[in-house]
Amino acid sequence: MNAEQLHAIIAAGLDCTHLEVDGDGRHWTAVVVSDAFAGLRSIARHQRVYATLGQKMHTDEVHALSMKAYTPAEWASQAR
Repeated sequence: MNAEQLHAIIAAGLDCTHLEVDGDGRHWTAVVVSDAFAGLRSIARHQRVYATLGQKMHTDEVHALSMKAYTPAEWASQAR
């Protein structure tokens, strides 16, 4: 699995207004921005992203994924 493949999988399963993926093939970081996160707590947002990966987390294709999940309004207010 490479970053482009992981990016494509998440983007196919979740309508993202912004998506960054980086990692070494086993350990990944992601910034995910989606309207789908509105009204959800952090754990529910992460679960939405994990759901896009399906069995890939269980079969170790994606060993670890650390993420930050924002709504577009939250992302706009971030100091970058």
